[in-house]
Amino acid sequence: MKTIIFVRDMKTEDQADRIRAALEDTRVEYKVALESGAVVIEGSNDLVYAAKTAIREAGFTIQ
Repeated sequence: MKTIIFVRDMKTEDQADRIRAALEDTRVEYKVALESGAVVIEGSNDLVYAAKTAIREAGFTIQ
């Protein structure tokens, strides 16, 4: 199952890299789409929750 998470504060490549670094510590399959300010997560609800938690802990706001 694919889930799209919109990240309000992701505007630059450096910010996208911070999100990638946070998600690397999880077992989540993801794709960061800087142009749309979104992160696409592939997996169960538990993996989506883990991704959202990692993104928030990296200092970003999820819409």
